[in-house]
Amino acid sequence: METADLQNPSPDQLEARLADRLSRLRMDHGWSLEQLAGRTGVSRSTLSRLERREISPTAALLNKLCAAYGQTMSQLLAEVESSPPQLVRADRQAVWRDESLGFVRRSVSPPHPGLRGELVEGLLRPGADISYDEPPVPGLEQHIWILEGALQITTGEVVHEVRAGDCLRFRLWGRSRFHCPGPDPARYALVIVLP
Repeated sequence: METADLQNPSPDQLEARLADRLSRLRMDHGWSLEQLAGRTGVSRSTLSRLERREISPTAALLNKLCAAYGQTMSQLLAEVESSPPQLVRADRQAVWRDESLGFVRRSVSPPHPGLRGELVEGLLRPGADISYDEPPVPGLEQHIWILEGALQITTGEVVHEVRAGDCLRFRLWGRSRFHCPGPDPARYALVIVLP
């Protein structure tokens, strides 16, 4: 494999690395598939199929796994990529897609040892609706700047209507939901800061 492939993996390579990392994380914690299913509410068969690359993970599924392992999705995805350099060129930023939900996630400034913040670009197509049961890390600080379109972002029981130019910031302790009401896609910058 050439060096360029190691630093900018194809979607298939990224999925293979992700499946392997999820399997290793479970084993590192000493959990059986049954135990992980109990901690996440995800069926044993789904977890098994995910680790064997028979299915692709959704954003909601990855969030549940990240919550069980106590890390952000960006941290998990960074573990399957090569170590990020100080300067992250646009063509080297990892992109992950959840086609079923109409969600594209670009890791603009991935997590790095010794740094607490990261920057993500998100794109949701009109009608996209993503719910998370809990944050991967309780008290996670988020700043969401809407670049184009509009989003309805629910934190706990509060629904926030945010439009282009608006910035919503909060610390997340419970459920959250991202909904793009349309008619246009919503593109946003998300700054994540670990507590």
